[in-house]
Amino acid sequence: MSHEHVSYLELLARGAAAEAYDRPVLLARASGAGPETLAGLEEAKQLALRVRAELEGRRRREAELSALFATAHDLAGLRDLDAVLRAIVQRARSLLGTEVAYLSLNDPTAGDTYMRVTEGSVSARFQQVRLGMGEGLGGLVAQTARPYVTDDYFQDPRFQHTRTIDAAVRDEGLVAILGVPLSLGSQVIGVLFAADRRARVFEREQVALLASFAAHAAVAIDTANLLAETRSALAELERANDIIREHSGVIERASEVHDRLSELVLRGGGVHDVAHAVSEVLGGTVEFTEAGAASVGFTGAGAGSARRDGGHAVREGDDWVAAVSAGGEPLGALVLRGRPDLDPVDQRTLERAALVTSLLLLARRSAGEAEQRVRGELLDDLIDAPDRDRGLLRERAARLRTDGDVPHVVLAARVDRAAGGPADSEAGRRESADRRRLWSAASHLAATRHGLASARDGGTVLLLPLGPGESAADLARQTAKGLGGTLREPVTVGASAPVRALLDRPDQVAVAYGEARRCLDALGLLHRSGQGAAAEDLGFLGLLLADGRDIEGFVGRTIGQVVAYDRRRGTDLVRTLDAYFASGMSPARTKDELHVHVNTVAQRLERVGRLLGPDWQSPARALEIQLALRLHALSDVVTGA
Repeated sequence: MSHEHVSYLELLARGAAAEAYDRPVLLARASGAGPETLAGLEEAKQLALRVRAELEGRRRREAELSALFATAHDLAGLRDLDAVLRAIVQRARSLLGTEVAYLSLNDPTAGDTYMRVTEGSVSARFQQVRLGMGEGLGGLVAQTARPYVTDDYFQDPRFQHTRTIDAAVRDEGLVAILGVPLSLGSQVIGVLFAADRRARVFEREQVALLASFAAHAAVAIDTANLLAETRSALAELERANDIIREHSGVIERASEVHDRLSELVLRGGGVHDVAHAVSEVLGGTVEFTEAGAASVGFTGAGAGSARRDGGHAVREGDDWVAAVSAGGEPLGALVLRGRPDLDPVDQRTLERAALVTSLLLLARRSAGEAEQRVRGELLDDLIDAPDRDRGLLRERAARLRTDGDVPHVVLAARVDRAAGGPADSEAGRRESADRRRLWSAASHLAATRHGLASARDGGTVLLLPLGPGESAADLARQTAKGLGGTLREPVTVGASAPVRALLDRPDQVAVAYGEARRCLDALGLLHRSGQGAAAEDLGFLGLLLADGRDIEGFVGRTIGQVVAYDRRRGTDLVRTLDAYFASGMSPARTKDELHVHVNTVAQRLERVGRLLGPDWQSPARALEIQLALRLHALSDVVTGA
């Protein structure tokens, strides 16, 4: 076999383009081959091209058969009609090599035809066009139930041109169009199209291929219609059975919920017990959300609609909401999730549960308000009338589970808002509302910690027990943070020193309240609104505010580490500090006062900084340290140290 013949076999093997088959002849001619050689090469080229065309035809038919097989597979597992039709149109466009393919269906109700699926279309007008029966090339296909093809749509007089159709076709830029009917028996239900934006001739094999796809599309539509009718009939049967089953269970559910709610109320159950019971009966999830709660699972509009509807349960999205109210005051709502479709009996069950919930809330509120009043009255008596019978005070405290034998702290609290704002009348109303909210939150905190709370002097006073290892300052900070988080407003809290055996000496409570008030006022003057503190947090100012005048504690908190260091190491840091401040904070003058080298002074001051912190020379800290040094020196003189 000659080298040139091998070249043609290589071209066939790699599927080269038709133009490549001219290359062996051109190379032979260029190398001076004789006429016989050139004639032999030309004959081999023609033979190779015929083989290539045969192979191309087989590959094309194989692709067509594969696409038709895939379409049949889609039909066998039909789930989504639109997905099947899109696949058919996409495969038709790909195999016919057209720029656009689309499928239209007849609408018997509207009496026209509309686009169902388009592939390759870029014009919104074309994708949304609706055309009357018998109009355009599709109308001709529908009338004759035969395929039609046009090489140039606008120059073809065989079908009825309309302004609407021509405008849509022109907007898409189509020129050559092939249309084949979608038929169910003798009825044409639509048309499958393949189109190009240039003139072209559609071969007979391509028309037959598109007709095969159209047949598959018609089968898919017919199958989907049959499935829809079957599903509809089954659904009707299921609905009828469901109605029978539901009606048979209605009386049982209504009786069950009545018995369970009655039992809950009689044995003192709570709101969440009601929600749990109704959840089990209705087969969903019922939650109670308080009015104004940040975590509500429904919009305010839903609860408002329920109230305006006379307390009936209303649907909001997939949830049902039954408002819980008393005397027109919204207390919250019961929200049912997981049951979007409720029958009237179940709706009434939810409404009845909302009514029971409102009764339980009113009972709980009445009991809570009574307990808050009793707690407030006891605290007021401890402050205003400490000479009351101590046995009676102890008995009242025991009923409220207040242990008078553990240390307690008196805390004065108030809501601090930024200066400025609305007019005086509105500001007054808001201030009054803040006080009520603060008293309510403080009363809840006091009940939780077995303490007492009362509204007093424009704010709230609390008497809370100290926990293990807890200081008055710790309790003040926790209370300010807790009340501020509940009210979403800054709450300032001043604390007294711990009061011990308060029921044996109730007069201590009034004194401690005065100290807590002074601490509260000092926090405002120090621009520390929204914080909690005791006298021990306020440095030397705490000495003036506290009734105990804890000088030793102040000295210990201020320079205690330096004093302890001197005692352990035998150093002279306290004396160095005293000389440093007396010398106007000048290391040079300090070394003369102490008769040491200036490096020694620097080393001692560096040690002081590590003990007291880097800000020990700031004006505020320096003032406290100097006062502590004086008080420490006085205590040494008094004790004879």
